[in-house]
Amino acid sequence: MASAAKSLGVAACTAIVVGNMVGSGFYLSPAAVAPYGNLAILAWIVMGGGAICLGLTFAKLARLAPETGGPYAYTRIAYGDFPGFLIAWGYWISIWASLPVIAIAFAGAIMDLFPALTGRPVAVALTLAAIWGVVYINLRGVKEAGVFAQITTYSKLIPFAAVALIGLFYIDTSNFTPFDRENISLFSAGAALAPLTMFAFLGLESATVPAGDVRDAERTIPRSTVLGITIAALLYVLGTVSVMGVVPQQQLVNSTAPFSEAARIMWGPLGAIAISLAVILSSIGALNGWTLLMGQVPMAAARDTLFPAVFGNLSERGVPAAGILISAALATILVLVQAVGSSGFLAFYHLVVGLSTMAAVVPYAFCALATGLVAAKTGKSKTVAPVTIVEIIAFIFAAFTLYGCGAEPVLYGFMLLVLGIPVYVWQQRRTSGSCTPTQSPSS
Repeated sequence: MASAAKSLGVAACTAIVVGNMVGSGFYLSPAAVAPYGNLAILAWIVMGGGAICLGLTFAKLARLAPETGGPYAYTRIAYGDFPGFLIAWGYWISIWASLPVIAIAFAGAIMDLFPALTGRPVAVALTLAAIWGVVYINLRGVKEAGVFAQITTYSKLIPFAAVALIGLFYIDTSNFTPFDRENISLFSAGAALAPLTMFAFLGLESATVPAGDVRDAERTIPRSTVLGITIAALLYVLGTVSVMGVVPQQQLVNSTAPFSEAARIMWGPLGAIAISLAVILSSIGALNGWTLLMGQVPMAAARDTLFPAVFGNLSERGVPAAGILISAALATILVLVQAVGSSGFLAFYHLVVGLSTMAAVVPYAFCALATGLVAAKTGKSKTVAPVTIVEIIAFIFAAFTLYGCGAEPVLYGFMLLVLGIPVYVWQQRRTSGSCTPTQSPSS
């Protein structure tokens, strides 16, 4: 794509990172971690440090190879085509499987704000409208998606930041006792909290994925990645401290809208309404950011002949329209499966969605130690250390999070990757067959 078409700058890339990280699940996180008491705050700080190390690693990779595809591109350069395909496959599935969860959160926030809009048909209609409305925005072009990301991200930060900062002055210190409410070992608590907190940090690599559409990618991507992670981490830590300090522990554990509960205690019903609006913006913004990535990752793999060519086709507006539409259609099927209400299908649905966290963390582990290999493959090894303490911490961070996910998600996640092998074989046979020259009988 010509440089003139590069439409994403620091503000847009930072908005994509923050928008994808501070998504629909963020406003539920204080309730999810509340049973662990003050250990939850410690976990946010530790996981934030690990996330920043991962962000610095991705920033380094972006300077070495600012290519479209992010984690997929770095894995392919470092380890080869097949590992690159597996990462693209799992990462792509984790994105479109997550869309229904984000869109359902959007629908739930709408129905909470307007109680008259209740019932399963309305919820399904709002969910699908959110998915396809954002698809429409992304089909109009990367620039439009970037502008929309800036509007939704920076708007929603105002009420969330207000709770996180002003809430510090409303804290009741008695809500922080006892220190460890679950009375379990620090290691066990850390393992249990790791996937809960890591879910909030998913998306830290977002600025690396649409590199082909980023202005001055070698500088813009690292800056926006580190800035976005820092903003999100501060919001998580301060937000959790404020909400846990304002909302009584028993009330918080059972809350379905902890930030709204805190805002209602501090400012009354109007505060709760402001948070509900922020949740709507948060959900739709995250949906927009992940939809952008949902088209970019398979497009990059298709350009390298690892995915079917249809995913690499660009529309007149320069976006991988077919890939976005196919992915959105798969997400729609998941929504409809949930709407049908069949327990067997619903169990499968929840399993796939649960695997999205695990599937997204695997690329982090691959990329954590890839900088030395990428530097060697791109001819920049003389200026880059093979491995640093930052990358070692990033790898341990990713590996521990996988451990915290538990045996079942990891097992099924592995099976998910294995199911991609026939696709890889089919694509390789198709590609090699089309590239093999026809031999004459005499040869």
